Amino acid sequence: MGIIAKQSIKGALANYLGVLIGAVTTFFVVTDLLTQEEIGLTRVMVDAAMLFAGLAQLGTNASILRFYPRFKDPEHRDHGFFGWTLVLPLIGFAIIATLTFIFKGSIVRYYAQDAPLLVDYVYLLLPLTFFVLYMTVFETNASVLLHIAVPKFVREVVIRVLNLIAYLLYGHGVVSLDVFVLLFCSSYAIATVVNFFYLLSLGRISFKPDWSFVDTHLLREVGVYTLFMTATVLAGNVKLFNSIFIAKESLAAAGIYTIACYIANVVEIPYRSLGAISSPIISQAVADNNIGEVNRLGQQVSLHQLLVACMLLFFIWINLAPLFAIIPNGAEYVSGMGVVLFLGMANILNSTLCIATNILNFSKFYVFSLPFICLLTAAAIGLNVWLIPLWGVTGSACATLFAYIIYFVPLLWMLWKKMGVSLFSLKQLWVVALTLALFLLNMVWGWTVSPLIAKMGTGLAITLAEAVVKTGIFAIIVFFAIKRMHISDEVDKILNKIIKN
Repeated sequence: MGIIAKQSIKGALANYLGVLIGAVTTFFVVTDLLTQEEIGLTRVMVDAAMLFAGLAQLGTNASILRFYPRFKDPEHRDHGFFGWTLVLPLIGFAIIATLTFIFKGSIVRYYAQDAPLLVDYVYLLLPLTFFVLYMTVFETNASVLLHIAVPKFVREVVIRVLNLIAYLLYGHGVVSLDVFVLLFCSSYAIATVVNFFYLLSLGRISFKPDWSFVDTHLLREVGVYTLFMTATVLAGNVKLFNSIFIAKESLAAAGIYTIACYIANVVEIPYRSLGAISSPIISQAVADNNIGEVNRLGQQVSLHQLLVACMLLFFIWINLAPLFAIIPNGAEYVSGMGVVLFLGMANILNSTLCIATNILNFSKFYVFSLPFICLLTAAAIGLNVWLIPLWGVTGSACATLFAYIIYFVPLLWMLWKKMGVSLFSLKQLWVVALTLALFLLNMVWGWTVSPLIAKMGTGLAITLAEAVVKTGIFAIIVFFAIKRMHISDEVDKILNKIIKN
């Protein structure tokens, strides 16, 4: 776990630096300088591009993780493996581009009445899709080389800094809306170029496939697996449906969802690094049929992610009202509090259990992933269509949570029956029990302590003071509770270091 821990820590630092930049940008720049419709526009464009890019990959990312161990050979630049990973996405992009041109009229008509601003910039969707596509492919290549920190820095920090510059230029009238949207999309182009040159710097990639290494059987195996895994990309991108469906109601609603979604997504940030760096290791264990190691790694990743995600959601929740009180135009976005709670719960579920999807995809039973993905996709679309008209943006968050439950229950059962793999441990129940107890204590605080503090005043200073005091008290409770529970040796070591310092 040495290389995993090292790269995970670096990746996590990049993630949280990005979160800091993103938080300042989202809460104090975007909400101040952009309208809800303009915020919704940028969100829908990125989500649509990510969804299209995921489909255009034709399963390339999954096949990179699965087959790289068989190509791995530093002395021969991995037999030109990188060159193979460039071809299929290009074919996929050509297919997506063709379908987009064919159905462009239908797309325009669908959004013309409720989201006309989106229609004005639909022509940028394909270029944005192209750059998101290859930015992700290059990032995955870096992941299998166990060098994920720099691509994570590019994704989490560089793009956000470039977007911040675009927001400031537009918000202060330096550039027009047209130029702003172009600058916003260009940030992904720059990120793609940076990732590409970083891969070159590693000295391991080759554009020339080693035909002598690849036989007919391997080509057929890679081709069938890669094309089959095209549909599975929807498992990781099911939340992208939310903003796309919400935009049909209005871009303003999509703007509210964007702010709330940003807050809720903090919950799954640790897994972005931990999952990216542990997936190649688990892929190797599955390839070696080492089920004991698969179980050990899967349970370790799942347990630690559950702990961190639950604690993050709890501290976000107890500070949510003060946050909306201090951000510009916060009252316009407070209706997104339900999104934060339910989408946060969905993110906990997904980030804790999505390693199961990877295990299935790496195994010989990967064909079973197709019906599961169809189930997830149908559930996500159907629930969005049903719940958004009933509950608005909160309905979309609930749709994601319910769709994940429908997806993971049968998936985990199948992994246990077919492979003997389980992600569950008794300590996960302890984490859930602690989380529920904390939310209950927060309710008690609201019934008892908050009314006493309210007698002192109701201004912003009082609200922030209560938030600081409550956060500090609950942080102490969490610290000693986790230490008492002995979640894992890794967690104990971290807590002991905190005590010594």
